[in-house]
Amino acid sequence: MKKINDKIAVCIMSGGMDSTLSAYIMHSRGYEIIAVHFNYDQRTEAKELASFHNICEALQVKEKYVLDLDFFKQLGASALTDRSIEVPTDGVEEGVPVTYVPFRNGIFLSMAAAIAEKEGAELISIGVVQEDSSGYPDCRESYIHSMQNAINLGTKDETKIEIDMPLVHLMKSEIVAKAIELKVPLELTWSCYQSEDAACGVCDSCRLRLNGFERAGVTDPIVYA
Repeated sequence: MKKINDKIAVCIMSGGMDSTLSAYIMHSRGYEIIAVHFNYDQRTEAKELASFHNICEALQVKEKYVLDLDFFKQLGASALTDRSIEVPTDGVEEGVPVTYVPFRNGIFLSMAAAIAEKEGAELISIGVVQEDSSGYPDCRESYIHSMQNAINLGTKDETKIEIDMPLVHLMKSEIVAKAIELKVPLELTWSCYQSEDAACGVCDSCRLRLNGFERAGVTDPIVYA
């Protein structure tokens, strides 16, 4: 069912800096935001969920979905969901790191597409970053375009969904600068892969985030151990 505002964006929001900025960009373009968050038994699930709710409040989101995907725990195969695999802390890994969750973004986009079709949304926003990321294959622009094609083939003929990835070619420093420009509450976001009280500062995600703030000449407002 179409809502009053016919510009509706389903925004996949982890509680992290990238997906939060993506949602703020959609808001700045005049879209009504439907926020979607996934709990998948990741190490920082509680912190990410709290961040998501706080960001939605700051963004004045009226409708949100929180979906539990507990099968990821059974699947394992990632340091984020399998506690027997340690999160690397020696520097950003080459190739596909052990923090990669198999086909996670594909599953997220599939669920978001179902919501978008139900809600009459024309757009899905996802904060993938190809240029300055941890080497995840499901963050590639070509892959996201392929998912868009598959989603439109697998939905009703009148359903036309675009997947927007506004950060895909940005460096982390550019993401920080854009977030500050749009007054994104970066203090509410969380990027650490392994800690919930204070960010560890040494996992891949923390290193990429800290490097982005340093290059942008800005102090990261979250607490680090």
